Amino acid sequence: MAAAGGGGPSVGTGEDGGGDGCRTVYLFDRREKESELGDRVLQVEERSDYARFRASVCQTLGISPEEKFVITTTSRKEITCDNFDDTVKDGVTLYLLQSVNQLLLTATKERIDFLPHYDTLVKSGMYEYYASEGQNPLPFALAELIDNSLSATSRNTGIRRIQIKLLFDETQGKPAVAVIDNGRGMTSKQLNNWAVYRLSKFTRQGDFESDHSGYVRPVPVPRSLNSDISYFGVGGKQAVFFVGQSARMISKPADSQDVHELVLSKEDFEKKEKNKEAIYSGYIRNRKPSDSVHITNDDERFLHHLILEEKEKDSFTAVVITGVQPEHIQYLKNYFLLWTRQLAHIYHYYIHGPKGNEKRTSKEVGPFNNIDIEISMFEKGKAPKIVNLREIEDDMQTLYINTAADSFEFKAHVEGDGVVEGIIRYHPFLYDRETYPDDPCFPSKLKDEDDDDDCFILEKAARGKRPIFECFWNGRLIPYTSVEDFDWCTPPKKRGLAPIECYNRISGALFTNDKFQVSTNKLTFMDLELKLKDKNTLFTRILNGQEQRMKIDREFALWLKDCHEKYDKQIKFTSFKGIITRPDLPSKKQGPWATYSAIEWDGKIYKAGQLVKTIKTLPLFYGSIVKFFLYGDHDGEVYATGGEVQIAMEPQALYDEVKTVPIAKLDRTVAEKAVKKYVEDEMARLPDRLSVTWPEGDELLPNEIRPAGTPIASNGNKEIISHISQHGGKWPYWFKKMENIQKLGNYTLKLQVVLNESNADTYAGRPLPSKAIKFSVKEGKPEKFSFGLMDPPFRVGVPFNIPLEFQDEFGHTSQLGNDIQPVFEASGLSLHYEEITKGPNCVIRGVTARGPVNSCQGKNFNLKVILPGLKEDTQILKIRLLPGPPHRLKVKPDSEILVIENGTAFPFQVEVLDESDNITTQPKLIVHCKFFGAPNLPVYVVDCSSSGTSILTGSAIQVQNIKKDQTLKAKIEIPSCKDVAPVEKTIKLLPSSHVARLQIFSVEGQKAIQIKHQDEVNWIAGDVMHNLIFQMYDEGEREIHITSALADKIKVNWTPEINKEHLLQGLLPDVQVPTSVKDMRYCQVSFQDDHVSLESAFTVRPLPDEPKHLKCELKGGKTVQMGQELQGEIVVIVTDQYGNQIQAFSPSSLSALGIAGVGLDSSHLKTTFQENTQSISVKGIKFIPGPPGNKDLCFTWREFSDFIRVQLISGPPAKLLLIDWPELKESIPVINGRELQNPLIVQLCDQWDNPAPVPQVKISLVKANNLKLTPSNQQHKTDERGRANLGVFSVYAPRGEHVMQVRAIYNKSNIEGPIIKLMILPDPEKPIRLNIKYDKDASFLAGGIFTDFMITVISEDDSIIKNINPARISMKMWQLSNSGNRPPANAETFSCNKIKDNDKEDGCFYFRDKAIPNKVGTYCIQFGFMMDKANILNSEQIIVDVLPNEPVKLVPKIQPATPAVSNVRSVASRTLAKDLHLIITDDYNNQTGIDLVGTVVATIKGSNEEDTDTPLFIGKVRTLEFPFVKGSAEITNLVLAESSPGRDSTEYFIIFEPQLPALSRTLEPYILPFMFYNDVKKQQQMAALTKEKDQVSKNIIMYRSLFEASKQLLDEMKCRVEEAKLKEAQLQTELKTHNIDIPTTQQMPHIEALLKRKLSEQEELRKKPRRSCTLPNYTKATGDVLGKIAHLAQIEDDRAAMVISWHLASDMDCVVTLTTDAARRIYDETQGRQQVLPLDSIYKKTLPDWKRPLPHYRNGKLYFKPIGDPVFARDLLTFPDNVEHCETVFGMLLGDTIILDNLDAANHYRKEVVKITHCPTLLTRDGDRIRSNGKFGGLQNKAPPMDKLRGMVFGAPIPKQCLVLGEQIDLLQQYRTAVNKLNNVIEDLNRQLEYLHTPDMKKKKQELDEQEKNLKLIEQKLGMTPTRKGNDSLRHPTKVEMTDCPIPPKRMRREASRQNRIITKSDV
Repeated sequence: MAAAGGGGPSVGTGEDGGGDGCRTVYLFDRREKESELGDRVLQVEERSDYARFRASVCQTLGISPEEKFVITTTSRKEITCDNFDDTVKDGVTLYLLQSVNQLLLTATKERIDFLPHYDTLVKSGMYEYYASEGQNPLPFALAELIDNSLSATSRNTGIRRIQIKLLFDETQGKPAVAVIDNGRGMTSKQLNNWAVYRLSKFTRQGDFESDHSGYVRPVPVPRSLNSDISYFGVGGKQAVFFVGQSARMISKPADSQDVHELVLSKEDFEKKEKNKEAIYSGYIRNRKPSDSVHITNDDERFLHHLILEEKEKDSFTAVVITGVQPEHIQYLKNYFLLWTRQLAHIYHYYIHGPKGNEKRTSKEVGPFNNIDIEISMFEKGKAPKIVNLREIEDDMQTLYINTAADSFEFKAHVEGDGVVEGIIRYHPFLYDRETYPDDPCFPSKLKDEDDDDDCFILEKAARGKRPIFECFWNGRLIPYTSVEDFDWCTPPKKRGLAPIECYNRISGALFTNDKFQVSTNKLTFMDLELKLKDKNTLFTRILNGQEQRMKIDREFALWLKDCHEKYDKQIKFTSFKGIITRPDLPSKKQGPWATYSAIEWDGKIYKAGQLVKTIKTLPLFYGSIVKFFLYGDHDGEVYATGGEVQIAMEPQALYDEVKTVPIAKLDRTVAEKAVKKYVEDEMARLPDRLSVTWPEGDELLPNEIRPAGTPIASNGNKEIISHISQHGGKWPYWFKKMENIQKLGNYTLKLQVVLNESNADTYAGRPLPSKAIKFSVKEGKPEKFSFGLMDPPFRVGVPFNIPLEFQDEFGHTSQLGNDIQPVFEASGLSLHYEEITKGPNCVIRGVTARGPVNSCQGKNFNLKVILPGLKEDTQILKIRLLPGPPHRLKVKPDSEILVIENGTAFPFQVEVLDESDNITTQPKLIVHCKFFGAPNLPVYVVDCSSSGTSILTGSAIQVQNIKKDQTLKAKIEIPSCKDVAPVEKTIKLLPSSHVARLQIFSVEGQKAIQIKHQDEVNWIAGDVMHNLIFQMYDEGEREIHITSALADKIKVNWTPEINKEHLLQGLLPDVQVPTSVKDMRYCQVSFQDDHVSLESAFTVRPLPDEPKHLKCELKGGKTVQMGQELQGEIVVIVTDQYGNQIQAFSPSSLSALGIAGVGLDSSHLKTTFQENTQSISVKGIKFIPGPPGNKDLCFTWREFSDFIRVQLISGPPAKLLLIDWPELKESIPVINGRELQNPLIVQLCDQWDNPAPVPQVKISLVKANNLKLTPSNQQHKTDERGRANLGVFSVYAPRGEHVMQVRAIYNKSNIEGPIIKLMILPDPEKPIRLNIKYDKDASFLAGGIFTDFMITVISEDDSIIKNINPARISMKMWQLSNSGNRPPANAETFSCNKIKDNDKEDGCFYFRDKAIPNKVGTYCIQFGFMMDKANILNSEQIIVDVLPNEPVKLVPKIQPATPAVSNVRSVASRTLAKDLHLIITDDYNNQTGIDLVGTVVATIKGSNEEDTDTPLFIGKVRTLEFPFVKGSAEITNLVLAESSPGRDSTEYFIIFEPQLPALSRTLEPYILPFMFYNDVKKQQQMAALTKEKDQVSKNIIMYRSLFEASKQLLDEMKCRVEEAKLKEAQLQTELKTHNIDIPTTQQMPHIEALLKRKLSEQEELRKKPRRSCTLPNYTKATGDVLGKIAHLAQIEDDRAAMVISWHLASDMDCVVTLTTDAARRIYDETQGRQQVLPLDSIYKKTLPDWKRPLPHYRNGKLYFKPIGDPVFARDLLTFPDNVEHCETVFGMLLGDTIILDNLDAANHYRKEVVKITHCPTLLTRDGDRIRSNGKFGGLQNKAPPMDKLRGMVFGAPIPKQCLVLGEQIDLLQQYRTAVNKLNNVIEDLNRQLEYLHTPDMKKKKQELDEQEKNLKLIEQKLGMTPTRKGNDSLRHPTKVEMTDCPIPPKRMRREASRQNRIITKSDV
């Protein structure tokens, strides 16, 4: 397989893929993020090995051979010596990585070929594409994609999830269909294989890597549900391009770090074909998960969300189809329920398992319940439609399964390995209807049924014409193949064991394995039915899962009979009479028989005594019902299918007998009146003879011929109609006229007397009377007509024929007999015809139509043809009438004589018309125009074949040397149409008025001097030549008046701008004479139009002008030190105003020369006259000491003067000045804690403010103590230039204005510097407080939920800080105590909730649904913001009072001991309670209800509700009431009555029930148990035991609480250890990716040393000097200001930084803002002096694509090899902050500007690029610029040196190594923290485990066991019921039940922590 076209790999023909020569390998370096994006191409020799290949890689990429790296395939298979030859093949793409599992830092493109496999040719004619079969095939196309997903997920152990997403929301892009599964995914090679057409799973071997490589057929499973249904390598691609125009395959294998992406699109194929590129080659994009930067098309923006979901997936495949056909979109939207139901049908058994969707059985969890196919549709403005195929309950297989009463399973074995499992289901008739399900979407057409003797007659069959079997292949439906039946399950021809209709109540399904061929799109089986119906096919029945070898036809018939008898319910038997035996039947059938007197059948009731008639009996029985029989022991009403009826024959006078027949033979259609009439008619006598009369006189004679419509007849032996007339008794037999005879032929009318019962024509052996009359029927008169076959086309004026066909009233062909004059009517046409022929072939001949038809395509007419005299005399004939043949030519203009000018062409408008003046066309309709009257005249030709009209024109008519008018003739004709008359025109040709000659004149006064062509003119230098005029003449030497149009065509070469008004007056622009006598000026005047090109030229020579200037030139150095003479001389000459030297000096001129200058010492001046050069020399220049700098010397002679500048060097230092510092008059704004915008640089100057380059002078800074600078004040010294850089300071000071001053010490004296004013502004990003909003009026009830708290972090400038990680905000709560307001260590901590959709803007954090403590009291809430790892900003403390919750129960303030009392006289022994205080509490034992008033009712009850013998209170009462006021009821004494009833040693309960009228709810009562004894002594003993029991119970509760709290704490500690270990392992893995290995021992010392070393390296890199921008930045007062453009970007390369900074020089000072409002604010603040650029005003659609390739790449290929390393200028920029905004700014400013090495490289690049596309601006690293229009050179296109840019240059970024070190340091610090935390939590866990195993805890455990045993013994002694859960709940608060989960739920953990705080060791 060879790749076509460029750009893709060329695959060799050798077996190893390498071919005969070198192998080409594409290599991506992805070791670091900064690696180059593109690939490198390597040539690998044929006999190369891995070592040589690795060396070649190192050489190509410039890598040291010792460096560690791995080379892998795109599937992450490492290249080694062992697999080198097998893996590194021609065209392969490889990665260079740090490790095999390294994440791809940037995406790659892998070249692939996917030429179709050879099967495309071999099998191309085997299958057809989606045949419709009357259905829309779209669901079956989607099924192909689901097949692929089922195969991909077949190895999943968990859920197999398949999603079909219909993305029809226009706001997210154009419509798309996505199919996504969580299968095993594809490697890039497997994705390549997917793209190869017809590469099936069986041919993927050898060079093909596949998920099916080494294909092994799956083991047999029930219903062949093996998911092996992605098969041929065809269906997926067919389906994709059936649904849409483009497919994007996205896949990630489970063991890969990379996502592979391939796009196939129809548009791309067509583009490649058009560009002659390889169609079946392309790229696979390999990238990291969730990387969607390559999605730039707005039409596919929905892909960002899909790709973002990849983050959570281990492996997946997504097929995204775009360009979806509009008709598919409508179908998918409008028929959503229909096609999802079809898919549920196709995959029914995959979704529900081998048994299908059985609603009657419970769903067992099994291997088939893990397939989850979900379909969702998203539309704009609508809620998504989501359906899971498992939830669909009305697909056909579900309906079949759940309406079936029984099933018959079988198996078929065909030749070979083909196995078919089958199932037949029975759908019974129930009561009044068939239960066979009908398809609600495609109702079946029911077929008629054959009658049978014992058949139960129904109006329709159950199954109709549908076949029995649906066919499934490997478990999925093949929709267009079904099997009608098999021989053994077709209805028998003779009566079988079951009625015929039972055969129509079966449905079935066949399940094949893959040994049967299906079409590639899985719509049809190729050979299933043929194989199944082969004679060698063996059918076996399946019973209880086992195959049974038996006769399948017999088994099926018995099963069907059984189903009919068991399940069909058709007839309702009523009025039960009893059980009888019928001796008249065979012994086996004699009984039992149930008898009934009535039945209800098909809506009718049949009773005993009712007259009935039978059918299908011979003879038919008429009689009355006696009774009904039903076999079986029935009792009462019952439904059944069979049964018999006993009929007494009527009339009984003739028939004295009783007949018993099956109920099915009752005639349900006959009326009882008809039977009654028959019985009466039976009494009539039989006839003797037959007399025929014709009452209406319409006698039919023998052999008579009559037209169609004659009454009843008989044709030969075939009876076509029959009537039986009943005898009336008193009148004869009467036959009414029932039907007309319509068919032609010979007939016989036969009248026959017959017997009523049997229709016999004999009685007692004697024939009954009859009579026969023969006659014939022929066709009738013509009543209507139609048109025969016409012969189009029909044209205007061309005759055509209309054939007619006549019919009589019954449609028989008839002939026209009479003369008829046809009438034609058609709107807008006149119609005529020649004749109409008669006879069999009637034709209207010569029909001619004339009239307008409006266009060459003709016009549709409704031609009404009327034939008068016929019953239906009118027919409409629709014809399309075209224009007729050409008849004449119409030429415009209409005039005969046409006037044109010589040298011009003349256009004629020609129209070819037919005889009705319609424009007509026909082939080869070419119109010619020939001119006569002069030689060499053109011929005009135009083709009117298609339109019939056109403009006839051609080249210009040109006659040479014409001086006067000339006459020509023009003849216009159609050569192919000789019968169309030509048109002749006369043409008058006028001489041309165009320009023929041009002359130039110079006007001096009144005289005009002609300047001839190439003349030389002398003129004063620098002067202007005025009054130049020109004149133009035409062919006839006539002067031409200059018009505006002519003036536009006149050009001069000495000026680009010409005054048009002057040209119209004949004036030429003034000529500027050159200023130098050395220059000559060539002047040219030209005129050019379409007819002529003229020019006239002359040369101007300049002459010197008058003396104008004195010119001085300095020869020698220009620097002069104070007190010294100038080294060198000054030469003085005289020039004119343009610098042309004039000989004006003489020796006498010396005295007239004057020399002056500021500070000039004239005493040393010397002047000399130089005769040879006519100049004066001046020497001895010296200055008086003064300020250094440039000094101007003034030279004067006569009225002329000139200046010379020399440089005076400065004096000693005297001042200090600041360099590049803002205006000192105004305060410099700076944000507190931030750096100053500029470094503080000072310069030593002398007293005249000139820089003094004195080094090593000490510089210090003086400031106030409250102004702190970082770094702290240090001593600095000046450098060689006299400068000192104090660096950039960070300022810390209170808000307001502060000052500081710079000083220097020189020669032991102080030099004072300027005072610097600083305005300290608040930091908008520095948090200073937390703002808390909540409902301050809310009440906080114990155990409830707090109101919502909204927290915002406020900065120094009182604004809300945004973009804060919510994890940094926390809430703490604790109960206030006397120890102060500081939060205790065990304060409860909460984290903030997730943001909701309706929450406020960014920066607000919400604490919702936080639990209020259960205990009433005063609590403190404080919120904290973690500013960094050490500092936390706390809010003000919120004091809240937790109030009691709703009243719930009545409890005692102090739990009393369990009383033990007796009924003796002693009051103490009868006292139940003393000083008992009862209060009301909420659920959490907080006292509440202080304001409630009511009563507490005390009642004594026993443990047994039926026990009436209960003790009584004193006073012999059962109940007592106590007042409840101020929240409590006080019971001072509660005493039993003396001698109170009650059982000895019995436990009773006092129930205290509160009755509070103000409370609507019922409160839980307090129950106090007590022991009752009759014996005083026993009572005293038991009272002591009871007291002991109470104490033991209290101890047990406290012990249990301690152990449960300890266990919970231990579980939480274990959980923390696991979390810490996981965090430490994750960080250690990340460190390994940065090549940092941590030893297992001595970890902390190693980490500390490593951190120290890395920090030191980072600090050294930071301190290295680097280029910086000294332009003051604009202070960001708000977040809407980004800063000045010069500060937004950084450039690493110095040369590139210099040229780009210069290129953007005019924009560097511009401030960029996010909004126009912010820009306007800055504009107003600076009074319009500051440039501003708001981002919201940029039109972003024209911004360049940052990923676009350089223009020398075309379609991914190198168009030419450039030199000079071209790169987009924007790609050299790095942005420290606001990357997206900066890309917008610099995309607009730089566009596609490219930077190269030098000017030669740039010119070469531009020259090549403009051949294919527009070339942008080019910059060179040498500082040159070529503009986008090609212009270069000059100062404006040359960058100055870096020092000339005055600091307006982009700074250099921090070195990359510094950033890498920063990441490593951050990871190390995190790892150090994680290790410390792990050690701490392990130490805490060990300490807790040790504590739990201490002797003290063991002792407590033993004590708990002893106390529990003791409690049990005491309860046994007391005779109490052992402590139960129910009673326990009455006495003790409910405990929190612990689960086995190692991580307790939040609420439970809080509860546990509270209990830990409450229960301490001292409590026990």
